[in-house]
Amino acid sequence: MAVLKPVVLRSLQRTLRGLGGEKAPVLAGHKLLYRCNLECKMCPFWRREDEELLSVADEIRVMDSLAAAGVSFLGFEGGEPLLRRDVGTILREAHARFHTSLVTNGWLLEHRLREIAPSLDLLFVSLDGIGERHDQLRGIPRSFERAVAGIRASRDEVPTVISHTVTKDNLDHSERVVALAEELGVGMTLQIAYDYRTADPMSPERAALRPVIERLRDLRRDGAPILESPEYFDAILGSWYEGRPWRCKPWLTINVDPSGRIVLPCYVLQEYQGSTPVWEVDVRKLWNEFDWSSYESCNRCALACYLEPSLFRWTDFASVRERVIDGAVHYLRRTARTAPPRATTPLVQIEAAHP
Repeated sequence: MAVLKPVVLRSLQRTLRGLGGEKAPVLAGHKLLYRCNLECKMCPFWRREDEELLSVADEIRVMDSLAAAGVSFLGFEGGEPLLRRDVGTILREAHARFHTSLVTNGWLLEHRLREIAPSLDLLFVSLDGIGERHDQLRGIPRSFERAVAGIRASRDEVPTVISHTVTKDNLDHSERVVALAEELGVGMTLQIAYDYRTADPMSPERAALRPVIERLRDLRRDGAPILESPEYFDAILGSWYEGRPWRCKPWLTINVDPSGRIVLPCYVLQEYQGSTPVWEVDVRKLWNEFDWSSYESCNRCALACYLEPSLFRWTDFASVRERVIDGAVHYLRRTARTAPPRATTPLVQIEAAHP
């Protein structure tokens, strides 16, 4: 059964009920740094030099600004966020305010797990193939071995999800990664590689990609532990192959770069280049003055963080519960009978809390 911490539930309900005709971000992504210990072919971010990283005090300023704007879900990413020595402190601050997640390549996960697990509601571990295929895409030997070891260590401590990027070089491995997720008793989320200007072009050829999308959709419908909804796959197929575009709602997500700057209109088109520090802006005012219209028909990416939230009405709380909350724990229902209980902050059942 889907659950949310009371502080997050209250924030989400308050934001959704107060929207009316206004726009507001509900989800946030924040890169803690660009530096990484891997060199993934499809990623532009590890190729950049970091500016001076934010202090914990400034990270709290970011969080407070996001909370004031109405954000309920905050995901940390990189680079590799576990390279920051203070990541445990940052996560503790976030966990008191938001439903908190983190994306890691898994290399340092076993070493840092005890420090970060109590402050996470969801952990994503990147895995793009089996064995040497993953290592080739990630640029460093033993990346697969270290990631799987991290998943095995984390799955009993925090809900864990494999994050899989579909590229032209691993189309034949996507279904195998689904099987691995089932074997490990964890979930899986996926995205299709987007060709950033500053990274190696890795997007799959459309004709070869279509049967893979269809197969992943069918696996999801048959109960595979894939977080994306069947409608997510249908939207990609409709847009890219059948001339039926989906309407993107990039305003539902706010992204903040490692220096605390807001990325507009989305991190895909801007490649995470921000402009103004989030604590210097009235986000709600900016969100309703910004011209989003030219981006609604973009359909250039298939990132679940943009596509999935764009498919339903956020003013319909039941729909939010089904797609965002129930979807995020879809795989937990499959493993709840065998997984040991995890000590966490007291949670409230959303079905009971929502009138």
